[in-house]
This record gives sequence, C-alpha cells and structure tokens, in this order.
Amino acid sequence: YCRMAKEYFKAHNIEYKELNVATDEAATNAMVEKSGQMGVPVIEVDGTIVIGFDQELLAELLHIKG
Repeated sequence: YCRMAKEYFKAHNIEYKELNVATDEAATNAMVEKSGQMGVPVIEVDGTIVIGFDQELLAELLHIKG
C-alpha cells in the first residue's frame, strides 16, 4: 500500500515527506503516538490521520477530483 500511496501522490502532483519507520526510531514513535498503529502507511494530511491507502479519503482531504 505504501507504493500505491506514493504513486497516487505523484500522479496528482502532491508533495509529501516520506519517513522510513523501519530505520528511524523517532519516526516510528511519532507514527504510533499519532495513529496507535504499527502498520504502514500512516498518512497525515493537515492533522488528519489516514491509516492505510484510503484513496477516497485522501482525495477528499487533498481536494482531488476524479
């Protein structure tokens, strides 16, 4: 799902910051604190946490049409 999210962002020219929770302990801790989840992707859009690749919710949050 991480790859799908990255491809979706690139297809819609959405800038994003990727954090590698496999190698960055601080990023892992922040992800778990914000989401309560260990699975990826965890995507934050303007303070809203999206667990997994939820294309419909991401489109709504990012104002992507079609």
